[in-house]
Amino acid sequence: MRLKIKKIGNSTGLILPKELLQRLGLEQGDEVIVSQEPDGLKLSLPEDDFERGLEIARKAMKKYRSALKELAK
Repeated sequence: MRLKIKKIGNSTGLILPKELLQRLGLEQGDEVIVSQEPDGLKLSLPEDDFERGLEIARKAMKKYRSALKELAK
């Protein structure tokens, strides 16, 4: 399926056809993760545990930035 990137208000976006949303089990307001793979883009659903882990890791890295910087030497 070929989709075109379009201007939407002050942003740019991709409009997914209703049929594709139904096939993927998605609806308006759902979140997806887009990642770049060697063979193209990958669209996946977020895993709550993984996202929570990333949030914790980011906070820890911010809090212990100086210590991590020293350890990296």
